[in-house]
Amino acid sequence: MLCFFSAKGGSGCSVSAAAAALEAARSGPTLLVDLAGDQPGILGVAAEGDGLSAWYGAESPPPDALARLEIPVSDNLRLLPLGVRRAVASPSQYRVLAGLLADDTRTVVVDVGCDSIPAVAVLGAASRSVLVTRACYLALRAAGYGPNADEVLLVAEPGRALGKSDVSAALGLPVSVTVPWDPAIARAVDAGLMATQRIPRSLRKVEAFL
Repeated sequence: MLCFFSAKGGSGCSVSAAAAALEAARSGPTLLVDLAGDQPGILGVAAEGDGLSAWYGAESPPPDALARLEIPVSDNLRLLPLGVRRAVASPSQYRVLAGLLADDTRTVVVDVGCDSIPAVAVLGAASRSVLVTRACYLALRAAGYGPNADEVLLVAEPGRALGKSDVSAALGLPVSVTVPWDPAIARAVDAGLMATQRIPRSLRKVEAFL
């Protein structure tokens, strides 16, 4: 289970998770789990039901309840959406969910977002956890108080005073992948083309995490 999370909104976490899932799906069955609520918009798919929010609210969900909530994105990629209600689960529910996802035989990519409650529960079951951040003092400061990660994906913006070595030193973690700020990524997301067209070249670097 590969988890992407961030300490501050707008860091590129959800887009990075979507790109990783799309790359993984080129090789085999993949499940993208959306704990932040943005994946349907990024992938350009309809998700009108309650999704995971319904599972959170069920007292005794059947064993196949999660599978029923999945939405097909492509032949090898399915999405487990958060749902329109965007309910928040308890820490114990997140731990149960994390255990079920860790046992899935597919490649599982989780968009944890920037909420520390699911992050603490889900990251503990992850085989690999990636902190997505920009070289921003406020983002790095927030990350210092957040859950631990295995490595960092740095979104490099032009004009920043801080660089890759500064981010690594501040967090005490390796910066495994650096994705340059690229307007082609924003255009693909805005147009809802991430799932139907080839991922922008600069974003395909996320395959290093797979």
